[in-house]
Amino acid sequence: MIRVRPFLLPALLALPALLATGCGATVRPAATGAPTTVTISNCGQNVTYTRPSRPVAYDVSGAEKMFALGLADRMRGYVMNTLSDPSIAGSPWKDAYTKVERLGNERITRELVVAAKADWVLAGWNAGFSEERGITPALLQQVGIASYLHTETCWGYGDKGLDVPPLEALYTDLRNLGRIFGVEQRAEQLVTELKARIAALKRTWPSGGAPAKVFVYDSGADQPYTAGRHAAPNDLIAAAGGTNIFAQLDKGWTTVGWEPVVEARPNVIVIIDYADRPAKEKIAYLESLPQMRSVPAVQEDRYLVMSYGEAVSGPRNVKGAEDLSAYLRSIGR
Repeated sequence: MIRVRPFLLPALLALPALLATGCGATVRPAATGAPTTVTISNCGQNVTYTRPSRPVAYDVSGAEKMFALGLADRMRGYVMNTLSDPSIAGSPWKDAYTKVERLGNERITRELVVAAKADWVLAGWNAGFSEERGITPALLQQVGIASYLHTETCWGYGDKGLDVPPLEALYTDLRNLGRIFGVEQRAEQLVTELKARIAALKRTWPSGGAPAKVFVYDSGADQPYTAGRHAAPNDLIAAAGGTNIFAQLDKGWTTVGWEPVVEARPNVIVIIDYADRPAKEKIAYLESLPQMRSVPAVQEDRYLVMSYGEAVSGPRNVKGAEDLSAYLRSIGR
């Protein structure tokens, strides 16, 4: 599965620019005939971008942030592992996926984006960009390709790291992409809409009792792969009125042992659905584990299947929160 998860962007990535503060941006007026540039704070580093003309996005996270901002017709293409394909079928931007060229069916590589003559790449740290695989913002800059990292992954990037909650990271990315591509108004409208939908969920929370404890099961046999506090499901669960049993885990997507899952006694299990195994097989596997038979969610058959496209950083996060909220209310939680 491709998952949305260090060294700092080098100074050479940033052209001389006006200083940007926080996650904001400063637009520099362009000379006649010159392209507009904008300075963005990305993972704690001020980076100046010339408006991309051949951008490439990686995985559902990157593609759908671009699609939601109406940028499909400006894209050179996207790269996505076939494991994520089920996400396309249920995407609000299914048509955009058919119109934008798919440049690769596995992980993104430096060779691939160079061959595509890309001038800008959107991906996450350790979820696209990787020192081990030789595709980093610094290495791309050496061949004239700019980069933007998903804010959700900044916590594991660089010497300092940024601790931005996943939903706030989503809003930051949409606003920053709006500035980079000159669609600020559309980005702000989208963020306002998404925030309003999250706020509406809070009004549905029950007025008493402890929040439902939720375990996110992505995959894994000997050790389950799940969501820590830096992964999007942590905030989706909280928005729905539940509690992620690994909310205190200072990780994004990560492996844990079965013992802490059992000890936490989750009331609901969220199954992440993508093309590794059918969701029903994942549920059957959980129910086959002797140690899980004492878990309330298993005993009461309380599972919610969530699309991979809703579980990784992107505009569909809010739909995932809404579906989980509806499920929790349906079981009185």
